[in-house]
Amino acid sequence: MAVSELARSAESGLTDEQRAEIQALRERSAATRRAGSPGIEELLYLPLPVLDHGFVRVVDYMGDDGAIVQAARVSYGAGTKRKRDDAGLIKYLMRHRHTTPFEMCELKLHLKMPIFVARQHCRHRAASLNEISGRYSILDREFYIPRPEDLAKQTTVNRQGRGEVLEHEQALRVLELLKEDAARAYEHYEQLLDESRPENGEPGGFGLARELARMDLPVNLYTQMYWKIDLHNLFHYLSLRADAHAQYEIRVYADAMLRVVKAWVPLAYEAFMDYRMGAAELSAKGLAVVQRLIRGEKVEQADSGMSPGEWRELMETLEL
Repeated sequence: MAVSELARSAESGLTDEQRAEIQALRERSAATRRAGSPGIEELLYLPLPVLDHGFVRVVDYMGDDGAIVQAARVSYGAGTKRKRDDAGLIKYLMRHRHTTPFEMCELKLHLKMPIFVARQHCRHRAASLNEISGRYSILDREFYIPRPEDLAKQTTVNRQGRGEVLEHEQALRVLELLKEDAARAYEHYEQLLDESRPENGEPGGFGLARELARMDLPVNLYTQMYWKIDLHNLFHYLSLRADAHAQYEIRVYADAMLRVVKAWVPLAYEAFMDYRMGAAELSAKGLAVVQRLIRGEKVEQADSGMSPGEWRELMETLEL
């Protein structure tokens, strides 16, 4: 999607005040001697839409592909004069897991996501974050409501994940319940906060403290945070959350972050997609099985030394 199209799509879920603030930020410029990344500059401050009300928004960054090369060579310049040399070095670093040069690049994001997604997101502790506080702020009336095609039954393969999609009528009923419960919870939240007195026999509010009233809200309510992470740890995050096995609702945030990384550090992104996302890691026993298969031997799980689970995962990786 072009930046102009992205800007239009991002505006759909914003207030007039937010649009004006973003426009003012994008019109501002400052001279600097720091290395910059033209790709991410185009995305700076723009919210990338995710789910129904969420977004991923770049608010600041440090470094580029040249910073990775510079750190690896401990040089004075911003990499070499030839892009091919920088790409080769970055691939070498990624391939051999030399991680500290990637830590020289940092990214700060403004994230808006449902609370249950944020709880998965915050499991990655190698980052700094500050989340909106329900103790100080009255939380917005915005809830994540899935699309019908994203509603599925519990999988029978393992204890987490989704199986077959719900039938149309079932999905509509689930959506109806989700919307009803969200609306009722927020109405009660407002009543708990309300400081008005009873009038004419009408019930008034309770004036309950915000830190207590928030406990009545469901986890599909949207929250917001600022999240800062270095590139090495971001790659680790993305290797888990952009994976096909990750929950859909967090995977779409990871996909948006991958777009940011591709624009920010294209050489590092290419190496990451080649050696991490598009690659597979084998155990010693798994490697031995592959070597036996290459030699033309017939190998079964029973004589592989691998458990049934390990064997199934290896066969899935090898597409056998």
